[in-house]
Amino acid sequence: MFDSFLYRDVFTTPAIRAVFSDEAQLEAYVQAEVALALAQGEVGVIPREAADAIARKAPAIALDREQLKRDTENVGYPIVGLVRQLSEQLGEAGRYVHWGATTQDIMDTAAVLQLRDAVALIEVQLAEVMAELARLARVYRDTPMAGRTHLQQALPITFGHKAAVWLSSLQRSAERLAQAKPRALQAQLGGAAGTLASLADRGLDVRAAYARVLGLAEPDITWHVARDGLVEMVQTLATICGALGKIGYDVMILMATEIGEVFEPFSSHRGASSTMPQKRNPISSEILLANAKASRDAASLMLDCMVQDLERATGPWHGEWFALPQACLLTAGSLAQAQFMLSGLIVQPEAMQRNLNSTGGLIVAEAVMMGLAPALGRQAAHDEVYAACRDATARGQALLDALLKRPTIASALPRDRLAALCNPANYLGTAGAMVDRVLARQAKR
Repeated sequence: MFDSFLYRDVFTTPAIRAVFSDEAQLEAYVQAEVALALAQGEVGVIPREAADAIARKAPAIALDREQLKRDTENVGYPIVGLVRQLSEQLGEAGRYVHWGATTQDIMDTAAVLQLRDAVALIEVQLAEVMAELARLARVYRDTPMAGRTHLQQALPITFGHKAAVWLSSLQRSAERLAQAKPRALQAQLGGAAGTLASLADRGLDVRAAYARVLGLAEPDITWHVARDGLVEMVQTLATICGALGKIGYDVMILMATEIGEVFEPFSSHRGASSTMPQKRNPISSEILLANAKASRDAASLMLDCMVQDLERATGPWHGEWFALPQACLLTAGSLAQAQFMLSGLIVQPEAMQRNLNSTGGLIVAEAVMMGLAPALGRQAAHDEVYAACRDATARGQALLDALLKRPTIASALPRDRLAALCNPANYLGTAGAMVDRVLARQAKR
């Protein structure tokens, strides 16, 4: 899907694809090799003039990609072939390329550099989506609608409350993303078995300088087989996809013909059917749901890849090469679809009110029960209102009429008080106050 000419901009975005392109990956490999040389030149492990020459010339070297492809297929990794090409074209300085490093040092560091670029894009997108949700929560703070549990009307809520619930989930994910970055975006340099033995007593100095040159966190110890930082990041990205999938699922349901309370933005033939002219399918929402499911697989694979053998893994590491880019691509794609959908979401307060009224007051049966409880006792009130609800349903009448026909209820509260209890707009609890809290948190971001 990510490479398909037809689908690549449906499930992800051009910007995030560029981060994980072959070109970007090769640039990240070279960037890591240059940073290593600069760090070693600074510390005095290799001549400073050699480090400067590597930094000046290496990024401009035109790599023979076909040869690199053959080397990768033969060796199983691209770094041996990359180092050979760099060394050959750097002259005397080439002898110091990749000094004391191992393949995984460069590949892990490059992956982290790509991840850093991806997360920066995702954070911008996430902020845009949260801004749209905050707008919806603010505008529709007091717009009543049916809250539904088990796919049935339960109690009144507001659409602003629903949007604020969506927003709160993404707020927490934004916090997780920020918290995960220092644990995931760490330089990797450990040498063959993680001890930096090839750099003698200068290993930690080199690693500190290496991390500083790259702008990455310096790890306390080599993480060749301790993958929790990257795993945490992928779990966080999958959580974002899941939160967006929930939004998409809600919108799909609310777009159903029998509900019709919200609709995705209209554009000619968007969501059209090839055979049914009347259809307006929830395309963005469907992609949000699909991406949420796919991101779960990426998260699961990363967790599986945590179990690595001894000091260097024999295969689990390779699984990350699938999962890490996929999680980023899916997250960016979901955020793009969510931003499009939410920025143009068509909200129908009239339909919300119509559906609220469709049960003739049954949706606020709890309000009536709680209103009667002081006079009758909670359980007696429950039983009386339950019986009235059954009568209203059987006779197709409004709840208020059924309540007034029950002497125990009619004698407990006057008609105007019962009518007020049967008005869904009067039973919204602290929905508005909770919306305000979520919006206040958003304002501090």
